Amino acid sequence: MGSDTSTADLLAGLDPEQRAAATAPRGPVCVLAGAGTGKTRTITHRIAYLVRAGHVAPTQVLAVTFTNRAAGEMRSRLRSLGVEGAQARTFHAAALRQLQYFWPRVVGGRPWPLAESAFRLAGRAAQRAGASTEIEVVRDLLSEIEWAKSSLIGIDDYPAAAARLHRDTSEPAEKVRDVYRAYEALKNDQEVLDFADLLLHTAAAIEGDRSVAEEFRDRYRCFVVDEYQDVTPLQHRLLDAWLGERDDLTVVGDANQTIYSFGGASPAPLLDFTRRFPEATVVRLERDYRSTPQVVSLANRVIGAARSRPAGSRLRLVGQRPDGPEPRFGEYDDEHEEAAAVARRTRELLDAGTPASEVAVLYRVNAQSEAYEQALTDAGIPYLVRGGERFFARREVREAMAALRTAAADPPPGELPAVVRGLLGRVGLSDKPPSGGAAKERWDALNSLVDLAGEFAAEASEVSLPRFVGELEQRAAAQHPPTVEGVTLASLHSAKGLEWDAVFLVGLAEGTMPIQHADGDDAAIEEERRLFYVGVTRAREHLWLSWALARNPGGRRGRRRSRFLYGLVPEDHPAARVVKSAQQKNRSVSKCRTCGARLTGALEVKLARCANCPSDIDEDLLARLKEWRVRRSRELGVPAFVVFTDATLIAIAEQRPIDDTALVSISGIGATKLERFGADVLAVVRESAGQR
Repeated sequence: MGSDTSTADLLAGLDPEQRAAATAPRGPVCVLAGAGTGKTRTITHRIAYLVRAGHVAPTQVLAVTFTNRAAGEMRSRLRSLGVEGAQARTFHAAALRQLQYFWPRVVGGRPWPLAESAFRLAGRAAQRAGASTEIEVVRDLLSEIEWAKSSLIGIDDYPAAAARLHRDTSEPAEKVRDVYRAYEALKNDQEVLDFADLLLHTAAAIEGDRSVAEEFRDRYRCFVVDEYQDVTPLQHRLLDAWLGERDDLTVVGDANQTIYSFGGASPAPLLDFTRRFPEATVVRLERDYRSTPQVVSLANRVIGAARSRPAGSRLRLVGQRPDGPEPRFGEYDDEHEEAAAVARRTRELLDAGTPASEVAVLYRVNAQSEAYEQALTDAGIPYLVRGGERFFARREVREAMAALRTAAADPPPGELPAVVRGLLGRVGLSDKPPSGGAAKERWDALNSLVDLAGEFAAEASEVSLPRFVGELEQRAAAQHPPTVEGVTLASLHSAKGLEWDAVFLVGLAEGTMPIQHADGDDAAIEEERRLFYVGVTRAREHLWLSWALARNPGGRRGRRRSRFLYGLVPEDHPAARVVKSAQQKNRSVSKCRTCGARLTGALEVKLARCANCPSDIDEDLLARLKEWRVRRSRELGVPAFVVFTDATLIAIAEQRPIDDTALVSISGIGATKLERFGADVLAVVRESAGQR
């Protein structure tokens, strides 16, 4: 760090809690950081403070996080603080680098490369094991293998673990085990690795070779882990191998933002940190600098409604920004009308001066994007689908990189942004943007590189074209693109860690939010609530929450708005009366229909009776429903449980609904299920009743 930057100057912009975290003594530090509370600012200032105070050299710091974008942001912040040489990487990127270095010593020969396609390997493994090779099934099998490896569950232990944890799988657990075994054998035959192997082999190398452990631990002495609530058992094993007997560890996380349990992530290490390190310094960050008090208030109500919140997750955000507009709610007849309304409101925001890149439309599943892509196109509004074509893979960007790389050998004179703009003029960057279409998209991509050059020139300690090209190369390797002008369309999961001035949370109907397959599982429902909370806290100022009662124009308006909206819709909103009715209905089914006792368990709520009260199930109807489910699952090419779970069929056979209203009152049957299967189920119920 430069000598002109004093410790006082470094800490001047931090609030008291951030400063306490940044200046905490060397050793274990746990920062419980709510959404928008400046956690990246805090941990980068902590690293800079430790370096400035002489506790550690920059090259002895290893900071890990979960996305390339977050790692890139951390590197940029450290560079602006004058810290050069500290490593900020994802777990996998850090492990890959270490494994490639130690491989010749531990294994011998050249390091095995990453498999080009784990999905293709899983497909071949499924075929070898006699499992289905349909695309959806193979995708599920690969996800299950990845979950098992991330959870440190071996091949032979998988069936017992799947049964204990009630894993829903496309194939029987024993068949998944066989696919898992074949998958590992194929990788070994081809001498390739998957992403989990990077962590497994790196941990094993440090654990099993003393010289490797000593060399690594001599190199890295200070560790920082961002998003600690998302660590998997495998990542934690690697972290423990890195640490050894040391405790110079800073972790930052928020249990309220745990949204990757399906991949093996758990907030337990975060919540149990002080149990492992009783002497740890714990700091709570609750001042929200991102969102207006109106958005913060709604976020607190969303997460405050959770059924169970461990002590370490009870952060209550306190908004620090000036007042803004109240969140807006919208109910529409169908998805097309909802998408058109979002496009109209987006146009109003753009016309009022909000940049398109500061607007996001967030949804639960990627399949929901189509209606919004069409609506924005019809309105002439540029957009980007997060998870679509990668920025650095675009042709114009590759051409621009080649031009800059060539020029870096003999850089032309001038300020970096002007030099970059001049060089990119040779590959199509004009002074003025085209009016629209593909040409405008290409211009935006090239112009974003010029903007990035300006940012680099303002932050870097040494500014030159070769160093800027190096920055671009690093960003390309990490898939950390610059901002390109356009409304962002993204799933809620992929929006984690991002923020915008205006956010539209769309499709907030039962069966989509929470997702249908989460119903009946209290833990899964609470994770869906946290995902909704993550969506709300992405908004800085404008927040729009909407839902549609039918999928297509003229379709049956049988959907219900999400249960997570209960208590959030203002009293004077046109939809408030219906919400109140739904709340009353929800309260009524939370009592046993036999004895009137309050119901708490997910299965009890689904069956609308206590577990000990007698069942009045219609066995004939249940058999008919199961036969119908088998036929429908075969027609759709999906596992039977995707149509309806056994518990839902039992609830139908007990309650024998006669219309849509009675059917959707059963937990597990939301708008999507009603639309797809409602008429069939009611027909089966009527047919069974007519033959008794």
